[in-house]
Amino acid sequence: MIPLILLAVLAFCVLVQLYYALFYFLPLSRYTDPEPDTQRPVSVIVAAHNEQDNLFELLPMLLDQQYPEFEVILVNDRSDDDTEFYVYELERQFPNFRVVTIKKTPEYLNPKKYALALGIRAARYEHMLFTDADCRPCSEHWIEKMQSGYQAGADLVIGYSPYKKLSGFLNHLIRYETLLTAIQYLSHANKGHAYMGVGRNLSYTKSCFFRNKGFASHIKTTGGDDDLFVRDAVNNSKASIVISKEGQTISIPKKTFREWLIQKRRHMAAGRQYNAADKGRIGTFISSNILFYTLVIILLVLNSHLTILAALIGIRYLIVFPIYVSVARRLDEEVSLPLLPLLDIAYFFSYLLLGVSVVLNKRIRWK
Repeated sequence: MIPLILLAVLAFCVLVQLYYALFYFLPLSRYTDPEPDTQRPVSVIVAAHNEQDNLFELLPMLLDQQYPEFEVILVNDRSDDDTEFYVYELERQFPNFRVVTIKKTPEYLNPKKYALALGIRAARYEHMLFTDADCRPCSEHWIEKMQSGYQAGADLVIGYSPYKKLSGFLNHLIRYETLLTAIQYLSHANKGHAYMGVGRNLSYTKSCFFRNKGFASHIKTTGGDDDLFVRDAVNNSKASIVISKEGQTISIPKKTFREWLIQKRRHMAAGRQYNAADKGRIGTFISSNILFYTLVIILLVLNSHLTILAALIGIRYLIVFPIYVSVARRLDEEVSLPLLPLLDIAYFFSYLLLGVSVVLNKRIRWK
């Protein structure tokens, strides 16, 4: 009797995953970014703390963007390296480059949000585009492509930002986790249920920022300048997505499990403050996958109903995985097919372990 009950629950988990794959994820694989119809001026804002080496690469790429009218604002946040001297020279050379310098952050404010808020205040233009110092635009048309998201009257444009391909299993896992997370938030936004974005590639208007009182609702929270802002903004603002390669930024991934786990814990800590409906949708998808793999292991150990078990696994893999791969191709991402089952298992169980870690240890650090 117990194995049959477990099989029934497993079948239900498969149905849940098929629903998400077909209703949310499959439409994303067919999504096409709108073509830009206007060239609105844009303020590109980057907050940086001791990021001199990254800025050497990033800032020239930003200033070389092929766009009629834009400015680049670098918020130099308490840096004690040589950032100040480098950006001072750039300010002299480029009239559309400006620096906002922060010497000290008020104790009751989150440093990054304070830095971004000052950058936003300094921005000349209504439309703003954000990235991080360790990111690189994938093309010289990055600004133009991200601005195409405003065509349908949006106030907020959510972009995609993958990690660079390196050798090793950890890199495969990081890139798969980034892909699967993006599949979720981009597909939900495409369906009118935006719940997060990534600060590595995000755009919104000044009106949207001030209408939603900026970062006020989570000003003391570490992280959340991107996803928690999107959480608040979608209550009275329209969100759109841009997924083409030319509209992406790419980042250098962490190189050790410890660094990656610290980064993911910070992201997951902010997720605890999502709206109930969003947590329900995300939680249902994640839980169904974790439960799926847990039940598969239990039934294999019990050596029970293996034919039915194999059929359920086959249905799940033959429908869900091809959709993941299809979306990955649409995002111009590479997925290792031989490693896909292992990466999927590792992703969902690492998600479980990180979730438990966040609950047990709530101390999250920022720079």
